[in-house]
Amino acid sequence: MFKQFCKWWFLRQGWTTENVLPAKQGADDLHRYVLIAAPHTSNWDFIYGMGAKEILQLPVRFTIKKEWMKFPFGGFMRNLGALPIDRTPKQGQSRASMVDLMANLLLDAQEDLFMVVTPEATRSRRDKWKAGYYHIAKQAGVPLALAHIDYGNKCCGIGEIIHLSDDPDADMRRVMAFYQTKTGRYPEQFSVDKNYL
Repeated sequence: MFKQFCKWWFLRQGWTTENVLPAKQGADDLHRYVLIAAPHTSNWDFIYGMGAKEILQLPVRFTIKKEWMKFPFGGFMRNLGALPIDRTPKQGQSRASMVDLMANLLLDAQEDLFMVVTPEATRSRRDKWKAGYYHIAKQAGVPLALAHIDYGNKCCGIGEIIHLSDDPDADMRRVMAFYQTKTGRYPEQFSVDKNYL
């Protein structure tokens, strides 16, 4: 019901979608990506993002602490695409990093999986992004899908795919060049990572 509301609201507000994903090459071909979601300046981003996900029929998933998957929220969160993460260390081991856990989810995926990451990590302005998305994609050997919620053009979707190179700085500059043209709901609260301009 909630996802259908998001789709209805998205269309009612006159938004459009974009999708540059390549077609699958064969029946066994899996689409696995780290999906960057930006700009992120408002709670409305989730509504528009969910609306676009439903229209484009993308298998977008997001990670959440395993505790949120219990009653009474578990069914609702699972329906939205939540993937539970358990960082409790196994006996004799240290606590696993989020990068390792998320990369392993992508590596172990038996179906299409777009692992969403919000590198700003806050709705407030940040001039430096968290780079976990890059390390997850590199470790899992998957491309980055650059998803945007662009209030300036009322468009949401995937606008570019980046296959990572051996030059992290060049890859990061490509990411920032893409997002530099996007407008958040509150533009003053959005900035790309100034280290890569």
